[in-house]
Amino acid sequence: MNNNTFTLVAKTFFGLEELLAEELESLGANNVQVLKRAVSFSADKELMYKSCLWLRTSLRIIKPIAEFQAEDEHQLYSEIQKIDWSQYLDKEGTLAVDSTVNSNIFRHSKYVALKTKDAIVDQFRDKFGVRPSVHVSSPDLRINLKISNKDCILSIDASGDAMFKRGYRVQSVKAPMNEVLAAGLLKHAGWTPDQPLIDPMCGSGTILIEAALMAKNVAPLSFRNIFGFMHWPDFDQKLWADIKADSVSQQKDIDDLSIKGSDISLQSIQAARENIAAANLEDDIIVSRKTFSEAKPQTDYGFLITNPPYGERLEDAQINAFYSKFGDQLKQEFNGFDAWIISSSQEALKNIRLRPSRRITLYNGSLECKFMKYEMYKGTKKTKFDNADN
Repeated sequence: MNNNTFTLVAKTFFGLEELLAEELESLGANNVQVLKRAVSFSADKELMYKSCLWLRTSLRIIKPIAEFQAEDEHQLYSEIQKIDWSQYLDKEGTLAVDSTVNSNIFRHSKYVALKTKDAIVDQFRDKFGVRPSVHVSSPDLRINLKISNKDCILSIDASGDAMFKRGYRVQSVKAPMNEVLAAGLLKHAGWTPDQPLIDPMCGSGTILIEAALMAKNVAPLSFRNIFGFMHWPDFDQKLWADIKADSVSQQKDIDDLSIKGSDISLQSIQAARENIAAANLEDDIIVSRKTFSEAKPQTDYGFLITNPPYGERLEDAQINAFYSKFGDQLKQEFNGFDAWIISSSQEALKNIRLRPSRRITLYNGSLECKFMKYEMYKGTKKTKFDNADN
C-alpha cells in the first residue's frame, strides 16, 4: 500500500461484519474496524479497486469526504456547498444522493437527500452556468449522506451499483436470495470445496453459484463492467486493467467439485440454469427438477445449505407440515451431513424436530432470520480426501 491512503467503509448486512473484516484483512487492508452493518479500513487506490472486485460479503464501498455538524437544513446546505464538487463530478455529469437519518432535527431522509442535491447542483450553476442532472439508477457519482443527530458524514460511492448485483443474474424468481447473504451463509457454515454441497430448494441458484465462485477463486464482481470509481476524475485505467488481469490468473480449475441443486419449480430450475451459464459454471454445478423428498445425496458426508419456503413463499397453514417432512428427510437421508437452514419462521424451524448446534441471527432483506446448523453425522467427519487415502 502506498502513502496516499484514505479511509473507506464497506457496508454489509447485520451478522456478516466479522466475515467482511476477515475478507478485508486477507486483501491486505490495515486499520480494519468492525462497525454496525459496516467495516472501516485504510486503503489506497489499488486496494479500493480490489475491494470492489473481490469482496463477497460487502454491499457497498463508500469513501467519506467530509464530516461536519448541522443544526438545521440551512447549515446542512452551507456545509455541503463548502466542498468543491468539481473534483468529483463533471459539470455535465449525473448524480444521485442516498441518505440515512437518525436525528431529532432531520426527520425525513428524502428531504435531506433533496437539500444535498440542491446544494451541489446550485454550486455548479453558480460556477459554470450549467448544472449536473439527477440519474437515480446509474449516476456518474453516487453520494451517501449519513446523519446521526447533528453529526453528518458525506461520502462518495466507489462501488456504484450495490455489490450484490454481481452481473451473472439474468433470470430471477419470487423472493430470490441476495448474493451477498448467500456468500455469508457459505462462510458462516464453513463450507469448503472438498465437501459436497447440496441445496434441495435452490431457487434461481444463488447459493450454488456463490459456492462455485468461491471454490474456483473467481472474483465475485468480475462479471460487472461498471463501478462508481470509474467515473471519478482520478480513475486509473491501467491499474484497474492490471488488477482485473491478476484476478483472472488467480482462478482455479477443480475437477471433482460437487455442487448440486434441485427445486420443485421448473421456472426456478430454468432460471438457475441460465444464471449458472451466465457465470460460466455449467461444468461445475448440476441442477435438476425434484421435490425436496427426492433430493438424496450420493455421499455419506457433505453440506446441505438451503433457504426453504417461508413467509411470502408459503401459506402459513402449510409451513409446519412442510418443515416437519423436511426434518424427516434430513434424518432419513442425510446422515453424515451438516445441514444449515435459514428461515424467518421460528415456529417452522421447531417443526424440523432436530436440535441445532448453532444459531446465527441474520437478515434476509427486512426479515430477521435464524441460520441454524443441524449436525446429522455420527462419528468422525469425513472428507473426500480421507476417502482417497483408503
